[in-house]
Amino acid sequence: MIELDGQRLSLEEVAAVARGAESVALSAAARERVEAARRVIEKIVAEGRVVYGVNTGFGKLSDVHIPPDELRALQLNLVRSHSCGVGQLLSEEEVRALLLLRANVLALGYSGARSVVIDTLVWMIERGVHPVVPEKGSVGASGDLAPLAHLALSAIGEGEAFYQGLRMKSADALRRAGIETLQLEAKEGLALLNGTQAMAAVGALALHRALRVARAANIAGAMTLEALRGTPAAFDERIHAARPHAGQMEVAAHLRELLRDSEIRKSHLENDPRVQDAYCLRCMPQVHGAALNALNHAREAVEIETGSATDNPLVFTETEEVISGGNFHGAPLALAFDYASIALTDLMSISERRIDRLVNPDSNEDLPPFLTEHAGTSSGFMMAQIIAASLVGDARASSHPASVDNVPTDGGKEDHVSMGMTAAVKLRNLVELAEYMLAIELLTAAQGLEFRAPLQPGRGVRRAYEIVRSHAPRLTEDRTLAPDFQKLKEAVRRGDF
Repeated sequence: MIELDGQRLSLEEVAAVARGAESVALSAAARERVEAARRVIEKIVAEGRVVYGVNTGFGKLSDVHIPPDELRALQLNLVRSHSCGVGQLLSEEEVRALLLLRANVLALGYSGARSVVIDTLVWMIERGVHPVVPEKGSVGASGDLAPLAHLALSAIGEGEAFYQGLRMKSADALRRAGIETLQLEAKEGLALLNGTQAMAAVGALALHRALRVARAANIAGAMTLEALRGTPAAFDERIHAARPHAGQMEVAAHLRELLRDSEIRKSHLENDPRVQDAYCLRCMPQVHGAALNALNHAREAVEIETGSATDNPLVFTETEEVISGGNFHGAPLALAFDYASIALTDLMSISERRIDRLVNPDSNEDLPPFLTEHAGTSSGFMMAQIIAASLVGDARASSHPASVDNVPTDGGKEDHVSMGMTAAVKLRNLVELAEYMLAIELLTAAQGLEFRAPLQPGRGVRRAYEIVRSHAPRLTEDRTLAPDFQKLKEAVRRGDF
């Protein structure tokens, strides 16, 4: 059970709730803070003070004062008018992460919403009511308005949701789950819509997968090094202590452990004419390490965001002030996601170069062409490298940063936007490509190791080889490799490596 108190949530916690492995509830302390902030809003309404989002219009219409008898209609119309996203739907896991993050941010007590608003989101998580949320429509400036509006729309019993695998009207889903539809009061529609939780949800789950990709890249690289009879000398601890980037040192240590007790290395230790390996082998700590640093930077940004108030305006109960600001702007996440996307593309690029060295007879002389004993009659792993090249092309085209773009919106009121949701979706798509790339290298490297038998690779490489072979047998004659790639891609995603 995770008690929501507005605290930072780790990627692992977000992923656990998203896949249904953790339950959530609102903490007692958070409930008290939330209700205290609510009393401030109710006092403002009773006194007739003009406060943005409480009794004014929104965005360009913020100068329009709304009379007391229209405050509920104001919040309801906000949710309805903003629920106009398009495109593919967020996955069930992404929607669950979205519900979690929005509930946790509201639990900070800066939003002015009643605790029943948070309870409703928590019940939707716990009882499996998953709003239909299209992924397109957020510019990540006044928060993820469109995706969060679709979430709010389901909470008030409008729009659609999935329940027990069926898509239905939200009102029916809530009724079947035993959840009362939410009746919005002053500011509560805005409290549900303002924030970066859609980009944070998509990005958090993508980063959780990306960090597994980064680890699998070390493993695949070590397998390739063994298959090519490369040297681990470049991973010497002293080299990396002389340039102490955290990711570089971590990757070098991981490679040393994977390659420990290698019979393949011992077999050519004394008579190896090569002084240095190609960069795709020798520079794995530097390249993989830099990518790991980028992913860890993005992780830190997301985990800070999970426990941050991203509403506007914010309610400060100590002074009973309601202050407008810009915490909804997605720049911190957008920039981090773009950085992570570039890092993944670089991991894919170096992996493709290793795959080429495994299969290309012009790049290595002691493995059979395309890793088949019947070259000519058989094509072996020729297409593996071609598919890898295709994936790199896709990744390079997709890694152009979204955060450098800007399209002013809302009549010029929101004149600088982050495109953070675009960056998050792009990162998710790049993770998918990277998982396929590592699947291809893992299978290709395992085939290369077959030609080093009976010599055994390092202990970690040996274990990785066994995992690969549990999903895909050795290639003895041409077959379609697509199912093998798919199985290994899913293994990378699950964290089998």
